[in-house]
Amino acid sequence: MEKKAALVGNPNCGKTTLFNLLTGQRQYVGNWAGVTVDKKEGRLSLGRLKVRLTDLPGIYSLSPYSLEERVALGFLLDERPDVVINIVDAGNLERNLYLTVQLMELGLPMVVALNMVDEVESRGGRVDHALLQRRLGVPVLPISARRGEGVQELVELAGELCQRKVRLLPRVRYDRETAGALEEIAGLITRQVPEKRLCAFFAARLLEGDTQTAARLHLGDGLLAKAKAAAARYHPEPQQRQSRLADARWRLIRAGAAGVVRYPRREKGPGLTQRLDRILISRVWGLPFFLLIFFCMFSITFGPLGNMLKTLLEGLIGRLGGFFGGLLAQSGAPDWTYSLLLDAVIGGVGGVLAFLPQIMLLFFCLSILEDSGYMARAAFLMDRLLQGLGLTGKCFIPMLMGFGCTTPAVMAARGMGDERERRLTVLLIPFMSCSARLPIYALFAGVFFKGHENVAVLGMYLLGLAVAVLCGLLLRHTLFRGPGRPFVMELPPYRLPTLGGTLRHMWQKCVGFLTKAGTIIFSMNVVIWLLQSFTPSLQYTVQPEQSLFGALGRALAPLFAPLGFGEWQAAVALLSGLIAKESVVATFGVLFGGQGGLTAAISAHFTPQSGLAFMVFSLLYMPCISAFVAISRELGSLRAALSAALLQCSVAYLVSFAAYRVGGMFLGGAVC
Repeated sequence: MEKKAALVGNPNCGKTTLFNLLTGQRQYVGNWAGVTVDKKEGRLSLGRLKVRLTDLPGIYSLSPYSLEERVALGFLLDERPDVVINIVDAGNLERNLYLTVQLMELGLPMVVALNMVDEVESRGGRVDHALLQRRLGVPVLPISARRGEGVQELVELAGELCQRKVRLLPRVRYDRETAGALEEIAGLITRQVPEKRLCAFFAARLLEGDTQTAARLHLGDGLLAKAKAAAARYHPEPQQRQSRLADARWRLIRAGAAGVVRYPRREKGPGLTQRLDRILISRVWGLPFFLLIFFCMFSITFGPLGNMLKTLLEGLIGRLGGFFGGLLAQSGAPDWTYSLLLDAVIGGVGGVLAFLPQIMLLFFCLSILEDSGYMARAAFLMDRLLQGLGLTGKCFIPMLMGFGCTTPAVMAARGMGDERERRLTVLLIPFMSCSARLPIYALFAGVFFKGHENVAVLGMYLLGLAVAVLCGLLLRHTLFRGPGRPFVMELPPYRLPTLGGTLRHMWQKCVGFLTKAGTIIFSMNVVIWLLQSFTPSLQYTVQPEQSLFGALGRALAPLFAPLGFGEWQAAVALLSGLIAKESVVATFGVLFGGQGGLTAAISAHFTPQSGLAFMVFSLLYMPCISAFVAISRELGSLRAALSAALLQCSVAYLVSFAAYRVGGMFLGGAVC
């Protein structure tokens, strides 16, 4: 029979890193709370023992107020795992042990994994895990998930706990008044609790005045009244009861943690994290350094290194096209096969793949910023700007994820407690520039902003943020009125990213890009080739303007004429972008395949002003179908999602129109 194990811990404790190490999966590892909103599962084999391992969201307690806490507590109560692996950050022992004490109240077999012991030791500290084990009464093992140290011993012990070969009794020793109140309530509800060992946990929840627990246990009016009377004897005020019970837990935690982690005596002074934070999150220098860091990131991505790698890959793709073109010419293949292979497959898909090196560099830089702990500071900085919208820095977390992909970013907004804030965030996320738009920027910036590609691409990302802020202000004072909420967030210490972790994160993102190129974009290119190779009467043609695609493009083109790109090719490219934004470049590759290269064709069909307007429209118009479905699901109706799409397209039209007009003033040339 398959056993069940659960990974539980605070945010930033290394839980998902350990999960990836144990299961061989590549789940996203972030340095902020709320990244892992849904539980994730993997499987372990311990000899003949099969274990299903569940990575629960990062939480600070088992009080079911946030979505993360409800997901975690629901799993622990309903699934009743055979063992709980509680990941504890050794460098923040007391804070992490609050969740540990609540897990001990659940009475489940548990092992405490003291993670990041290597970081404590690197600062000259020492961890006495045996002392903590004696005080808690549960197995405690020191590990380093990042280095893989102690993980094998942890797995073996978890397997023994699953089979009940190891049994230690947890010691939850509260003060006399607290213990007496809990025992009295536990005695009242014993018959209502499915398992006797759960009595302590449910008694604590009733002592805190949790109404959901009373409903879950189906307590009658009589039992509920007796439980309330016992709780009132502990303290008559419900809020004071919660504070008093929390204080009892903290006293237990402080006594249990005393002397477990010791550092050598040294002169007190600010550490590295404190010294860096004085600059990186200061009111004066925080935002300039934020912009400087991202400017450097885009300079690396679109500077000499990125352009050199892109040129090398373009040359390789060009030689590949020449090789297959020669084979087709020698075999006497018909013209349509020549066009299909060279224009649709190699020209279209290859045109997108040429930007892979720059995408890899961008994700490499982002991974370093995330693993180092800086992205949590970015959320803190953005909180000051978002407060004026009635939002908090927590909204910036899914927005920041939107720079990768809109679909998971929209889904990540589920972790926000306030419904008004959540819906507003879902509406603003599509204005963040997802990575699928990057090939569009790189193509047009390389043609019209040569030598300043980094500035042009950074400008697109900042423009998306600015438009999101302006739209947020508008919606905040119309449809989403209400008071703002405070933002509380733990800033993790700065850590040196590991090369392996950074490369894995980069490759995970690039695999998604390559998968799209090999499936969706390839399929779209074949469809586009068919549409641009056959007339409405289904006759093969080498004149794309006479094709089905040409007819559709000519019908749509007048809509975009005021924006400067009123040609049918631009219209159908944007239309294909609704399937996947990378398809915009792929469509140009198919349509302009025989016009001396994609770069030359873009230069011939666009001006600097219209190229800028096209970049802006691509940034802001509605996201791909996958993201649209996610938005529809999160907003609760197709009508709401269609309204959101209309808002995004309207904003895109107005801003790109302004960019086209302003571009005529600064980029030169007359704009009619």
